[in-house]
Amino acid sequence: MGSVLIVDDDDSFATAVGRIVKELGHTSQRAVDGQDGLAKYHEGDFDVVIADLKMPRMGGIEFIGEVKKIDKDAVVMVITGYADLSTAVETITLGAYDYVEKPVEVEKFRAALERGLEKKRLLSKLRFAKGAIWTISISIPLWLVLGIIIAYFWKR
Repeated sequence: MGSVLIVDDDDSFATAVGRIVKELGHTSQRAVDGQDGLAKYHEGDFDVVIADLKMPRMGGIEFIGEVKKIDKDAVVMVITGYADLSTAVETITLGAYDYVEKPVEVEKFRAALERGLEKKRLLSKLRFAKGAIWTISISIPLWLVLGIIIAYFWKR
């Protein structure tokens, strides 16, 4: 089960997305704009963030940049009704995972969301594996040194 933050100023759209997320067995929270989304992102632990581009106070482009400053591995999906090639390129360059145009095809959205959640799971496993490798690479030399010291004093 994943946790999704939906950042969109359109009530009906955010509610519909929340329903789809719930149908897939995940939980969601909603933020009404980028500033609200940033505050909720700081408070929570989200696997995927779904953000609109055009919002009051803080738009999607700025929001993505701020989220990526907090967590470079954050999985952010952009959903917008104002799609054009330059904004798509800009959001992907900023680190957005996917870019979906409104009106959203439900099956396409579900597939994108599941891919995003899978990416987050894989990143978590990778982070754990890197930590385990680092721990092992540090502990082996320490055990060798300890063994040499014990062997030295054992002979005496």
